[in-house]
Amino acid sequence: MPAIYRFDVKWGDTDAAGIVFYPNFYKWMDEATHHFFATAGFPSSRLLAERQTIIPLLEAHCQFKSSLLFEDEVEVQSEIQELRKKVFKIGHRFIKDGQPVAEGYEIRAWAHFNEKPKAFPIPEDIKEILLAGTSNR
Repeated sequence: MPAIYRFDVKWGDTDAAGIVFYPNFYKWMDEATHHFFATAGFPSSRLLAERQTIIPLLEAHCQFKSSLLFEDEVEVQSEIQELRKKVFKIGHRFIKDGQPVAEGYEIRAWAHFNEKPKAFPIPEDIKEILLAGTSNR
C-alpha cells in the first residue's frame, strides 16, 4: 500500500510560463520519501537521533507525462520498489485529478552518520515494515 503525500502547487514552484519548474519534482520526491518513512513510524529526525542513520540520495529519475500549474492539487503515491542489502529504491507517482502527471524514483543508501556517511545493512525490523507497508498511510 503506497504512502500518500499531498500538496498544492505554489506560485514560486512555477516558471515564467506558469508551469511547474522541473527541479521541483525532485524536491517533492524527497519530501515524499521522508513522508513515507514518517508514516511507517520512522521520521528522519528519529532515525538520526535514535539510530544515527540517514538515507542519502544516490540516484534520482523523473519522467514527465503532463504539466502541473499554480494551485493544482497533487498526490504523490510512494512505495518501495526494490530493497537490497544496503540500498533501496522508492518509486513515486504524481497524480492530479486521478491522472498520472509524472513518475519517478530515488535510489538511497541506508547509512550511519558519524564523521561521514557509511552505508550499512538495512536492519530486519525496518525491512519488514518497508516491505509490508502500513495501514496508517
